[in-house]
Amino acid sequence: MSRLLRIKPMSMLNKEAAEEGEHTLKRSLGALNLITLGIGAVIGAGIFVLTGQAAALHAGPAVALSFVLAGFTCAFAGLCYAEFASIIPIAGSAYTYGYATLGELVAWIIGWDLCLEYAFGAATVASGWAGYFNSFLQQLHIYIPPQLTATTGTPLVFYQQQWLPVMSLPPGVSGAGLPHATGLFNLIALCVVLVITTILVIGIKESANFNSAIVIVKLGIVGVFLVVGGLFLMQHPHIAATNWHPFIPPADGHGNFGWGGIPTAAASIFFAYIGFDAVSTAAQEAKNPQRDMPIGILGSLVVCTILYILVSLVLTGLVSYKTLNVAAPVALAIDATGVSWGSLLVKIGAIFGLATVMLVMLLGQSRVFYSMSKDGLFWKWASDIHPRFRTPWITTIVFGSFAAIMPAFLPIDNLSQLVNIGTLLAFTIVSAGVWVLRVRHPEMERPFRTPLVPLVPILGIVSAVYLMTRLARITWIVMIVWLLIGLVIYFTYSVKHSKVQALAKAEEAD
Repeated sequence: MSRLLRIKPMSMLNKEAAEEGEHTLKRSLGALNLITLGIGAVIGAGIFVLTGQAAALHAGPAVALSFVLAGFTCAFAGLCYAEFASIIPIAGSAYTYGYATLGELVAWIIGWDLCLEYAFGAATVASGWAGYFNSFLQQLHIYIPPQLTATTGTPLVFYQQQWLPVMSLPPGVSGAGLPHATGLFNLIALCVVLVITTILVIGIKESANFNSAIVIVKLGIVGVFLVVGGLFLMQHPHIAATNWHPFIPPADGHGNFGWGGIPTAAASIFFAYIGFDAVSTAAQEAKNPQRDMPIGILGSLVVCTILYILVSLVLTGLVSYKTLNVAAPVALAIDATGVSWGSLLVKIGAIFGLATVMLVMLLGQSRVFYSMSKDGLFWKWASDIHPRFRTPWITTIVFGSFAAIMPAFLPIDNLSQLVNIGTLLAFTIVSAGVWVLRVRHPEMERPFRTPLVPLVPILGIVSAVYLMTRLARITWIVMIVWLLIGLVIYFTYSVKHSKVQALAKAEEAD
């Protein structure tokens, strides 16, 4: 058992961080690239998709408090991520940090878990992107066959010149007598993931510049939504008063609404904060990771938490939270203001903004597999670098294709729940890892130091585990099955090819 818990020596990590040449990742990202990379992932699915779902299903207008709770949990984990990223500036995120502190088996589990997190994350966002893109096209009176715009079995109706899911009809409006259709698969979601995958294969610098440009546009459009929606609510305070009452809806007896619904919603929207986790996967492509990684991680976290709270308040003020369980809730809310240009602008922003989230999710996933393959824990093709683009092109294509298929057939709420449990597990391990490393190597140079250790790591562990307990049972079942599959791969392939295990055998022989 002790061999399975061997840590990856810091000397080996430092050697990898110093590698250069055509078979290594290219260091081309500065602090601004990293901050926008984080914002690109965080400001997207959470604001444009999951806020509405969490309000409709779990917390009502009190979803704003859920973002506060989730933000605090992220702050604890974010401080731990920042310390690790400054010490170990290579790709791999929580996988690499776990390998350096808690051992190979724990590292494998978290790496395999991150693959589930990022793949399902990209799929979740693709589903939301498709909803906004279809809404935008219909506003221009361009109609794709409705059967190709929704997941299998989704009932659709034609209402006010748009094909909508039946669940998104306004309160009191019946679908009876309206034209009906049933979703077969979401062709739009499939196509957009394939396009993003192609961009990632071409190169990290091109991908980061594409992301940075769109993040600027996206933040501007989120600002437009806040201004247009806020002014509308100031002019019509009775609408806000009606929609915000009660601010904390009565509990339904199933863990939703009431005070118990706030942490349940926080757990369901945790996917929204996956962005700063993804920043750490790009450490091996940062120009000055010791300085820039903490800035990128913590900077993106602060900006995004403030925006989430503001958007959730405006969103639930404009329309009843009961109508927000749709793929494009912000579009639904801005339509209520009657500002047609604002509606069009928000939908365009969501289309571009969600594209950057998919880009960061797929970027993170391929870099984790790259790191695992370099360590001998995964097949060699996963670390194959394209000679021209210098990107892990095979793993990007393989998992991009996998992520493209899922949103075509699976509804968004199922996908996002699976991402949340993976994210929270990663946060738990990273928080524990910082504490362990402080005990084992107190003398190590730390360009960024997590304050109040072990208090902050303990709070990170406790808060993440608590939110995991608020997730649906099916998410635990899927994660356990996924991890069992991973352990089969580990014991049949990884232990035989692990570089750390080979190093240990060589030391024992000497």
